[in-house]
Amino acid sequence: MKSTLKPATVLIVDDTPQNISLLNAALIGDYTIKIATSGQQAIDICRSMPIDIILLDVMMPEMDGFEACRKLKADPQTSSIPVIFVTARGEVKDESMGFDCGAVDYITKPIRATIVRARVHTHLALYDQSRTLERLVQERTAELNKTRLEILHRLGSAGEYRDNETGLHVVRVSSYCRIIALALGFSESDAELLYNAATLHDTGKIGIPDSILFKPGKLDEEEWKVIRTHCEIGCKIIGAHTNSLLKNAALIALTHHERWDGTGYPHNLKGNDIPFFGRIVAIADVFDALTCERPYKRAWPVDKAVGEIVRCREKHFDPRIVDAFLRTIPELTAVQQQWKDVL
Repeated sequence: MKSTLKPATVLIVDDTPQNISLLNAALIGDYTIKIATSGQQAIDICRSMPIDIILLDVMMPEMDGFEACRKLKADPQTSSIPVIFVTARGEVKDESMGFDCGAVDYITKPIRATIVRARVHTHLALYDQSRTLERLVQERTAELNKTRLEILHRLGSAGEYRDNETGLHVVRVSSYCRIIALALGFSESDAELLYNAATLHDTGKIGIPDSILFKPGKLDEEEWKVIRTHCEIGCKIIGAHTNSLLKNAALIALTHHERWDGTGYPHNLKGNDIPFFGRIVAIADVFDALTCERPYKRAWPVDKAVGEIVRCREKHFDPRIVDAFLRTIPELTAVQQQWKDVL
């Protein structure tokens, strides 16, 4: 049965027709052959189509093989393609230079067809193994990231379930944060980072006693002092990490109740001293608190909540973030309706 696997593509780079013919004859039938007669043409071909391996001459006009190899290896798009030098320059220093440029092998002319075929076959096999391993690593990394995000979201919900049985506050606040971040000009990846990190903003509520967290009436001053400790408790639960997601989650947990004018808690940070993510979560958190019904309060209409946030511009909230917030009211309202609490 004939194999349905697509043959590998070999790029032969040489400015001498006779050399091209010899290499082509050695490989034709087993591979798809592409030809380039200069270093620049080889680079252009590699950028325009998939090439599996390159047979590269050294002595060419304008750009020699060494320079062409260096440029191929410097470009992320072409850096992984194996390069075999095929050249009449057989001095040890020439071979050393070839390997220093990033080549995987060095064949001297006059060539022997059996040697060329064997070397090409070997390095293509190694290249295939490398690509397979890289794909497996990427798949495994994606799986681990997905699992980690799921754990973080569940941990974030655990804190919210302490005083909101639906747990949807976390979903709404995280979604609001992403929308506002995009309105501020964040990249998609940074907005997604904020979305995931913000799920842990109230994790510290796990450490607040039920008698205070579930109290239906107004809290006294001592009880408020206990409530305010949830920021530092959350930061401690998340811990210190070099991982960007967890690092930002800890900062958000610690700083989402700080205020632009310095009257917030736990550290009375002011203005730009408050981490940017913390400032965004602050406005998203308050908007959700105002517009959602709780056993101890009625939900505010959206226009009244927006008016309160505008009133607190330059006091509680970063004015730049308030402006972005105002540009996204229809999107925020859509999220609010999609993830509405049922009490």
